[in-house]
Amino acid sequence: MSTPDSAPLISVVVPTYNRAELLRGTLTALAGQRMPAAQFEVVVADDGSTDDTRDCVHAFTDRLRVRYAYQEDLGFRAAAARNTGARLASGDVLVFVDTGVLPGPDFLAAHLAVHRRPGPSRAVIGYTYGYRPDDPTPGLDAALRSYGPEEVVRRFGATPAFQDARQPTFASIRYDLSRMPLPWSLFWTLNCSVPAADLRAVGGFDEDFRSWGGEDLELGIRLHRRGLAFEVSREAWAVDTPHPRSVTQDVGDNRSNMLTILRKHPEPETELMWAWFSRHLPQLADTRTWFVPQELPAIQRAIDRVRTRDVTAELTRLCDDVPPGARIAVFGCGPALPAGFPPAVLLDFDEQQLRHLPHDSRHQIHHSLGIRTVLPDDAVDVVLITSRMTPLWRRWGRHILAEAHRVGRTVRGAGTDLPG
Repeated sequence: MSTPDSAPLISVVVPTYNRAELLRGTLTALAGQRMPAAQFEVVVADDGSTDDTRDCVHAFTDRLRVRYAYQEDLGFRAAAARNTGARLASGDVLVFVDTGVLPGPDFLAAHLAVHRRPGPSRAVIGYTYGYRPDDPTPGLDAALRSYGPEEVVRRFGATPAFQDARQPTFASIRYDLSRMPLPWSLFWTLNCSVPAADLRAVGGFDEDFRSWGGEDLELGIRLHRRGLAFEVSREAWAVDTPHPRSVTQDVGDNRSNMLTILRKHPEPETELMWAWFSRHLPQLADTRTWFVPQELPAIQRAIDRVRTRDVTAELTRLCDDVPPGARIAVFGCGPALPAGFPPAVLLDFDEQQLRHLPHDSRHQIHHSLGIRTVLPDDAVDVVLITSRMTPLWRRWGRHILAEAHRVGRTVRGAGTDLPG
């Protein structure tokens, strides 16, 4: 179709790599939007495909206002591809969908409607049926071929095995993300939208992410800090087409990328996210069923329990025979140190108490649970674990002790509830 003179109301960015057939399905669904084609544009951002992706895109030029951007294949660079697409897009609202996602016919109108409502800027999470990497929907591919996305959703939308993998969380908060402490943890780029101005203001996607997963959550953190309200839209639904996945590799990539997020945003919430993605590691063997938001009240109770606990006497005893010049880390340092305490890495999970410590070049201060720190392996000679950590121990003791042994050559614990 010819390019209209007016700017589009909304732009769709589709990153892709060697998935021309899946891309064809996504573009077909976008061409079937009830919104007039002149009111939106599609930008396909190609991460170096060698198949017929370019020809696939060009085949839609008579049906869509579509642009194509190609970047050299230098490995997995989905974040860079999305940024390229976002720079080319001219709509005030940017929608991101993954290749193989099949938007419903009112998909774009629904995304746009949320952004046009009065109130704060919003990050919109579109409901995505069939996206269940760990538990694929049986028979979905055949159903899509027989009926198409709209009829499949009509027939099977209430079937748990077909619903969005986030459905239990959505239902538990009645689809109101303002009731959730970490709404960014549900912000997945297979179906989401943001105001273009806000994406630019936070710097776009972080291109340090060079493997699958995590770059959307990290963007979500920055959007959340900017003050965007997060909202889930069931009307902006899509269906994820079944396709082969490298589940084992993806899990490893996700865990690695969660560590990248933790290093960029070191705080208890991202530590817990790392712990969730790492729960099956042999050294942790965390077989419990849990989710990060559910852990936060217990963390707050632990803070309240030891908020006034002073551990300076403990630290004095623990340091009695530490050789001069030894590198020290303290897990649970509290608001004060003994007089003459040597330079150390100081960690505590109560951010308020950390503000009372001397912030000078002698000490490194970290707001951390001690579950997974940003310290490298063998960063210190000795880790001192104080009794301030006691309230965390029953739930997180295995993690904290494993981390202490990772970063320190020796580990000492104070208090009868902790190993010595």
